[in-house]
Amino acid sequence: MKRASPIAIWAALLAVYLVWGSTYLGIRLAVATIPPFLMAACRYLIAGGILYALRRRLGDPPPSFREWRSAGLAGCLLLTLGNGAVAWAEQHVASGMAALIVSSVPLWLVVCSWALPAFRNRGGTAGSRGTRGPGPLALAGVLGGLAGIVVLVGPGLTGLAAPIQPSALAVLLFGTITWAVGSLYSRDAILPASPLMGTAAEMLAGGAGLLVLGTVSGQWNQLHIGQISTTSLLSLAYLVVFGSWVGFSAYVWLLRVAPTSLVATYAYVNPIVALFLGHLVAAEPVGYRTLLAAAIIIGSVMVTKLGTTAQDKPETGAEQVGG
Repeated sequence: MKRASPIAIWAALLAVYLVWGSTYLGIRLAVATIPPFLMAACRYLIAGGILYALRRRLGDPPPSFREWRSAGLAGCLLLTLGNGAVAWAEQHVASGMAALIVSSVPLWLVVCSWALPAFRNRGGTAGSRGTRGPGPLALAGVLGGLAGIVVLVGPGLTGLAAPIQPSALAVLLFGTITWAVGSLYSRDAILPASPLMGTAAEMLAGGAGLLVLGTVSGQWNQLHIGQISTTSLLSLAYLVVFGSWVGFSAYVWLLRVAPTSLVATYAYVNPIVALFLGHLVAAEPVGYRTLLAAAIIIGSVMVTKLGTTAQDKPETGAEQVGG
């Protein structure tokens, strides 16, 4: 591990905390007047294209056919389906609530690494023990996280700050699961040696998938250039520059110079930042039920990580699902 000053490490960590936590609000503002799949496609094709050109200019070799194939599958799982689900759902769900549901990704990593035979014997998700399933602590974290989601959106409960459509909830949960599967696949996939070149390839593949998804779903008919607001355009630019470049570059650098356990704390902080910004900027209501669910879900993620029985391989080719 390379040596870096504590000031530099904490500055980068703060960037990841704030930038990735703010992308949920950025997505909500962007999809207000831009169809979600086309917005996300534009984001990743621009970010990935420029990053790819930059890495080639700096000497990175182009990905091989096998690397493109792996990056294509990872990009479709992580970005087309994972981030695409978040973009679509945020037409109907407050950004803070979306962030809370997405923060359950580490719990689904445990479930998928045990439930899917292809991943049972891989380097592993926290708490998974091959075919024996999650350890007791990891299992407790998973069950607690699911309980937190029920508290957040369960029918018949009172104190919900803002209602959530069942379809939007289903799409968000689908996105978190596909993100978990994509993350597990990325661990052992044949990807470019340069993490940033791998990221560029995944962005291009994911962006292409989102473009196809937007076309198939008829979103070109919903795109009205003259009706796109300045706020949406600025939010899209923010997602490209800060969400896809600044935040992720800081994350990749941290993986090389800081303990993984420290870097992983972004999973606890991002939903809190998203809730705060959504309330402050977009006046999203935050009731006691939302705060209780946040405490349960984030606490369960912490418990799940404590239940780790194998060191996770860094996912240097993937972005955070909401970011």
